Amino acid sequence: MTAAAHLPALQVALPLLAAPICTLLRWRPAAWAFATAVTWIAFAVSILLLMHVQDQGTWSYELGGWAPPWGIEYRVDLVSAYVLVIVSGIAAVVTPFARQSIDREIPADRHHFFYSAWLLCITGLLGMTITGDAFNLFVFLEISSLSTYVLVASGTDRRALTAAYQYLVMGTLGATFYIIGVGLIYMMTGTLNIADMAERLPPILSTAPIRAAAGFITVGIGLKFALFPLHLWLPNAYTYAPSAVSALLAATATKVAIYVLIRLEFIIFGPDLGSNDLTFSHILMPLAVIGFLTGSVVAIFQDNVKRLLAYSSVAQIGYIVLGISFVSVTGLTAGLVHLFNHALIKGALFLVLACVMLRIGSVRLEDMAGAGKRMPWTMFAFVIGGLSLIGVPLTVGFISKWYLILAALERGTLGMVIAGLVLVSSLLAVIYVWRVVEVAYFRPPPENAPAITEAPLAMLVPTWILVVANIYFGLDTDLTVGVANAAATFLLGTP
Repeated sequence: MTAAAHLPALQVALPLLAAPICTLLRWRPAAWAFATAVTWIAFAVSILLLMHVQDQGTWSYELGGWAPPWGIEYRVDLVSAYVLVIVSGIAAVVTPFARQSIDREIPADRHHFFYSAWLLCITGLLGMTITGDAFNLFVFLEISSLSTYVLVASGTDRRALTAAYQYLVMGTLGATFYIIGVGLIYMMTGTLNIADMAERLPPILSTAPIRAAAGFITVGIGLKFALFPLHLWLPNAYTYAPSAVSALLAATATKVAIYVLIRLEFIIFGPDLGSNDLTFSHILMPLAVIGFLTGSVVAIFQDNVKRLLAYSSVAQIGYIVLGISFVSVTGLTAGLVHLFNHALIKGALFLVLACVMLRIGSVRLEDMAGAGKRMPWTMFAFVIGGLSLIGVPLTVGFISKWYLILAALERGTLGMVIAGLVLVSSLLAVIYVWRVVEVAYFRPPPENAPAITEAPLAMLVPTWILVVANIYFGLDTDLTVGVANAAATFLLGTP
C-alpha cells in the first residue's frame, strides 16, 4: 500500500506529531523553519485530497482497520476537502510570515512552545474538518481551542490574558453545549458516526431529544464561530493576541466552526431540519442580518485597527450565515464562497497590521498617520484588501456579495429587503476602511515620530500573496464558485 493511500491520516498526523518536536527545538530559527515546512507539506496534502475527491468522489478512510460506524472514520468529500485547502493554505502563508513578527511580540524563551501550540491549533482545525465521527470532532475542537487560548495569551500585552480567559470561558460553554447535543443524538441512535447518524435520524427527527440536540449544537458551534450575539469573545481575542495569531485565527478558526455547523445541520438533520421549527430561516437569518449590520456600525467607531477588523469579522460572519440560512443552492454557494474569500481578505489585512506593528509598534489609528508614505507597499496592500472587504468589482469580496444578493433576490420581497441591507452594510464598510486610508495617506506623521522603513521582504511577500489572491480569485472563479456550487448541490441533495 502506497503512502498516497494514507493521505487523510497524514493530513492530521503530520502537524500533530510535529508539535511536540517543536518544543525540543530551542534554537528559534529551527523551530520556525520546522513549523513552516510542516505547514507547506500539509497544504500539499490538502491539494492532493481535493484533486482525489474531484476525480473519484468521497474518500472514507478507516482508522486502525476498524470499519465505520464502529471505528473512527476520516471522511473527505468535496466540502471538507475545500475547507482543508483553506486552512492549510492560510497556515502555509502565515507561518513563514510569523518569524519576525513573533520575534518582536513574544519573549525569545517561549518561541519553541509558541510554534508547538501553533501546530496543535492547525491540527485541531484540520481534524475538525476531516473527521467523520461526532465525538472525535469534539476532541479536535478541544485541541484547537486549548492551543488557541495559549496562543492568544502568549503576547506581552497583559490584556491578552484577560482576552484568553474570556475566550476560554465562552469556548468551554460552546464545547459543553456541543457535547450535550451529541450525547442526546447518541442516546437516540446509538452511533457517533456522522454518516450513520444521518441514516438513523429521519424516523425520529421530530422527537424532543433530537430537536433539543439541534438547538444545543447550533448554540454551541455558534459560540465557536462568534455568531451574533455570541461573539463577545472575538474582539478582545483578535485585538490583544500576537499579530500573526490574529491573522491565523481570523482566516481559519471561525471558518472551520461554520463548516462544522454546515456539515452537522445539513448532513445529520437535513436541509429543512425535518418538521420541527428549528429552521435556518426562523433563527439564523435574523441573527445574521443583525450581526452584519451591528458589526459594521460598531467597527466605524474603533480607534484600534485590529479591533476594527475584529468587528468587521462579526459582520462578515453574518454574511456567511445569511447565505447558509437561505437553504438554497445559490445561498449555500454564496456562504461557501465567502468562507474562502473572507479567509483571503482578513488574512491579508491582519498581515498588514502585523507589518505595521513591527515598524510602528502600534496599530492605533492616530499612530498610523502618514504610514502610506512611510510604508507604501504595506499600506497599498491594506487598500486593496479594504476594497475587497467592501466588495468592489474585480475582488473576491464582490464575488461573495454578488452571489449573496442573487440568493436574496430568489426569496421575493423579503429577499429584496435583505439585499438592500447587504448593500447598506457594504456602504458602512466603506466608512471604516476609509478611516484607515484617510489617516495613513492624508495626515502627516506625528511630531517627533521616529523614522520608520518599509516592512521586511520576508513579511511583504506572504502579505502580497494573499493580496494578489484577492484579485486573482475575483477574476477567475472556476475553483471557488465551481467547488462551492458542487458542494452546495451535494449538501442539499439536489440533482
